[in-house]
Amino acid sequence: MVSTSKIKSVDFYRKIPRDLTEATLSGAGLSIVAALSMLFLFGMELNNYLAVSTTTSIIVDRSSDGDFLRMDFNISFPSLSCEFASVDVSDVLGTNRLNVTKTIRKFSIDSNLRPTGSEFHSGEVLSHVNHDEAGEEVVEDSVSLTSRNFDTLLHQYPISVVNFYAPWCYWCNLLKPSWEKAAKQIKERYDPEMDGRVILAKVDCTQEADLCRKNHIQGYPSIRIFRQGSDLRDNAHHDHESYYGDRDTESLVKMVIGLVEPIHLEPHKLALEDKSDNASKTLKKAPSTGGCRIEGYIRVKKVPGNLMVSARSGSHSFDSTQMNMSHVVNHLSFGRKILPQTFTDLKRLSPYLGQSHDRLNGRPFINQRDLGPNVTIEHYLQIVKTEVLKSNGHAMVEEYEYTAHSSVAHSYYLPVAKFHFELSPMQVLITENSRSFSHFITNVCAIIGGVFTVAGILDSILHQTMTLMKKIELGKNF
Repeated sequence: MVSTSKIKSVDFYRKIPRDLTEATLSGAGLSIVAALSMLFLFGMELNNYLAVSTTTSIIVDRSSDGDFLRMDFNISFPSLSCEFASVDVSDVLGTNRLNVTKTIRKFSIDSNLRPTGSEFHSGEVLSHVNHDEAGEEVVEDSVSLTSRNFDTLLHQYPISVVNFYAPWCYWCNLLKPSWEKAAKQIKERYDPEMDGRVILAKVDCTQEADLCRKNHIQGYPSIRIFRQGSDLRDNAHHDHESYYGDRDTESLVKMVIGLVEPIHLEPHKLALEDKSDNASKTLKKAPSTGGCRIEGYIRVKKVPGNLMVSARSGSHSFDSTQMNMSHVVNHLSFGRKILPQTFTDLKRLSPYLGQSHDRLNGRPFINQRDLGPNVTIEHYLQIVKTEVLKSNGHAMVEEYEYTAHSSVAHSYYLPVAKFHFELSPMQVLITENSRSFSHFITNVCAIIGGVFTVAGILDSILHQTMTLMKKIELGKNF
């Protein structure tokens, strides 16, 4: 067996008997300072170990070919009626979707952007609207209305069917023969003096601009059905219906008969809603105000494209000089919705993360007519993808931030609100760095050993200096 003395010979930490050591006041002070230094440096090292560090890099976008990007938006148009508001999407690959409705909701709003009712649902959109063939000379049998007699006539008849038109309008001129023929047949069937249940009338919007504006007419022709006693509510918003069906004489007469039949001849008692299947298809509640809030989302390809909001109809004409595409962007973002709490948690990784994912939120773009007519408002959006990875490589979050530059341009065609988006081919990659526990322990040992060694050196220097000074004072030679 190996003797105990041989084992003791490899002792790195040989002990000095206590009787041979001497405690000093300076050594005690240095020991306290060394202990506090060790404690302070240990705390700093522990905080550094617990803190999260990241590495930010720029790489080529790793999205697969064919991936789609979700675009959420909520935009208020104080001067665009929900009746004709259309959301169109296009891109450089040839995609061209007109009047997207599946994921879009519309709400009528007033000039102060306040909602005035439930969700707006437009009538059935016909792929082709029938009209009478032109050829016969038109005899005008409908009543012409002006701002002076409009309200009087509407309160005189239980049903008033009014055609708001413009003489320059192509669709209005197609409607004119059948409208006048229908007015004649209805007059013969329901004599205004003997029967008095219905009248067909018309309003020239080029002569009665204020009256048409009051009734929120933006497309021509607009056929509105006013019911006695329900055309004006307490909040001063007109409550009536729009006709979206065929415009030939037979269809118009059939529509009017369906409105009149439920009304008793004596006394005039109005059935507020027509329950016939034909009416449910061709009559829908007209917008009560001239504004519209459009909200929802679309899925677009990750290539340059456009989101456009404009007035659109396959059977109406629009006066481009009267169209105002002013809007307020309540919300606009790309990618999956991320909760605010998630963004707060991610601030520990990157303080700037999430600052530009909704850059346009709350910004108004209003044309006060000082820019003139036919003004298109354009927004150019450059989108950058940011991906945050855990230390094990799993994705924590994927978000899209964008820059926005807006401008106005005069157009020869109908003005639009245009959002041009383009995705950057590069993406930002933020990776969480993991810290080794062994590295932490090594640093702690280095702190303890380093402070202990430095304190020992300082104590030795201080002790030798004090001893030297005492010898000089005693006058001893050395």
